[in-house]
Amino acid sequence: MPTSVVIINVHGIGPHPTSRPLDPGEDQVWASIEQFERALDAAVGRDDVRITFDDGNASDVEIGLPRLLERGLKAHFFVLAGEFGQPGRLDVAGVRELLKAGMPVGSHGWAHRDWRRLSDAEAEQEIGEANRVIGEITGEPVTDVAIPFGSYDRVVLTRLRRAGMRRVYTSDGGAARPGEWLQARNSIGPDLDAAWIERVYNGKASPIVQARRIVARRVKRLRGAP
Repeated sequence: MPTSVVIINVHGIGPHPTSRPLDPGEDQVWASIEQFERALDAAVGRDDVRITFDDGNASDVEIGLPRLLERGLKAHFFVLAGEFGQPGRLDVAGVRELLKAGMPVGSHGWAHRDWRRLSDAEAEQEIGEANRVIGEITGEPVTDVAIPFGSYDRVVLTRLRRAGMRRVYTSDGGAARPGEWLQARNSIGPDLDAAWIERVYNGKASPIVQARRIVARRVKRLRGAP
């Protein structure tokens, strides 16, 4: 097993949906089919590159799944329990199709809210209720979650530890160590090209960027009420 991995995170693929408006900033993490295929092709044969999906978009199954299977790749899908069957989103049948294909499914929460801005009741829905709903579909407890917007602090991390989460995925960028509780990821988007793949897949970020990431992660872990 590699000592460090690069986790590539996918949101939407292909044309923007016409059935729902994009969330603010969502267009910055929406990739074309060609870009998505390029990202997958670069991952083939590499045990140090992992793939995840966030948001439970319909394109996960319509576009993403068949291209993963064609290349013999697996991905971890993080879905929104409160959005099943909504326009442009996965429905329960789509989640079951992912499971049937051997793809693990975890939680991205309930309604794609910022977890730093939640009341206790909202946090219970985003973490507790979402995990229960998804667990009923998968047939096993949810132990892996992806934090919406990569927005977290000490309060969010404490809630996730209390909920018994085994692995928590962020959007911090850079490499991750397989055994760590927090897993940094790198989201693909419209800027994906050969240079992006070289920089991200092979850890070619500048020392300044790497230092900024380290500082940002420390700030996120420490901020918030004790």
